[in-house]
Amino acid sequence: MTQVDLLITHAAQLCAVPADAGGPQRGSRLGDLGLIVDGALALQEGRIVAVGPTADLRAHCSATREIDATGQVVIPGFVDPHTHVVWAGDRAGEFEMRVAGKTYMEIMAAGGGIMSTVRATRAASLDELVAQTRPRLARMLAHGTTTAEAKTGYGLETAAEIKMLDAIRRLQAEQPLELVPTFLGAHAIPTEYKDRPDAYVDLLVNEMLPAFRPLTSDFRPLIFCDVFCEDGAFTLEQTRRILVRAKELGFALKIHVDEFKPLGGSRLGVELGATSVDHFVTTPPDEVEAVAKSGVIAVSLPGTPFGLGASREDYSPAKLLLEHGGALALATDCNPGTCWCESMQFVIALACRYLRLTPAQALAAATINAAFAVGRGDKVGSLEVGKQADVVILDAPDYRHLGYRFGTNLVYNVIKCGQVVA
Repeated sequence: MTQVDLLITHAAQLCAVPADAGGPQRGSRLGDLGLIVDGALALQEGRIVAVGPTADLRAHCSATREIDATGQVVIPGFVDPHTHVVWAGDRAGEFEMRVAGKTYMEIMAAGGGIMSTVRATRAASLDELVAQTRPRLARMLAHGTTTAEAKTGYGLETAAEIKMLDAIRRLQAEQPLELVPTFLGAHAIPTEYKDRPDAYVDLLVNEMLPAFRPLTSDFRPLIFCDVFCEDGAFTLEQTRRILVRAKELGFALKIHVDEFKPLGGSRLGVELGATSVDHFVTTPPDEVEAVAKSGVIAVSLPGTPFGLGASREDYSPAKLLLEHGGALALATDCNPGTCWCESMQFVIALACRYLRLTPAQALAAATINAAFAVGRGDKVGSLEVGKQADVVILDAPDYRHLGYRFGTNLVYNVIKCGQVVA
């Protein structure tokens, strides 16, 4: 009889969502939930030590504590692989402008958009930045997210970007939601470089990237560098220059691509071996195929076109990607301008409606594939023996309620590293 810390039993459905041959679920294989009826999970010292039918685990495990999940669904904790969750202030006024007819790029050109948040974030102290971000993370956790990427990118100067990384480091230490940091100094051209964009790229390449690398030891083995490759932000050649330098310095790579216009960023991501290409909306069919046939994960952010009031064609071409055998992940894009969304449950509901994913596909894209999109697929994202015990219990009888219902929180319990935290 094996002694364990916690035994979760009698789940109506236990969705293990296993990795596919040690990697993300791809193409037609997306949606393998490894579903077990009357399932059970044994946890010991923060890790998963057994998964299977309740009768089997009851016969072999003796638990210090037991949770009866009768009538409920057990799934891996959600992984949110693209967020801008650290910021100061808000942009409610811009939302009003947008619903009155102004476009995202028009607001940005008028000095709003990203630069509005940059001004507020630069002005905030480290304590203020942490205090404003903390409740957002608490709400993400309460909605079932146990791991999330967190980008800098609202500083756009060395000291302010370091302040954002310091905020991520402090938040990582003081609360249970695990953070994966990304350096996004190339989020926008700051106002002071408006007429000298290449000079800002020089600053990124020669000062900011080298300064950041020694500061990231707390987050080893992986920290990402990201670039917003978009008309009005960074050109394809500027993006290449930044990412090539980042790769030389040992950063893993991500790229914002094809949100509004296709500039070739998806193909560049394939060429440079990026972990993911994110947004992935206006991507041409040949680049969709190139991404699908590579090791790059396409991260779709359906909350963003929803937040912009976009039409159906302004969502990621998920079906085409999957037809070519690609790997798809989902994320919130939580940010103050276009998508203040803290719920991966709502993202799943959007993905089912606008990306035409099944609930099983959306769940896998929000867990195991999302984990690989932040380089943590060997650690989190599925309920497999040996992995970190990040578990969510849903107060629902069937996993399909995730896509079916929206505007409510189905989470009953959140377990992080074997401990009930929400």
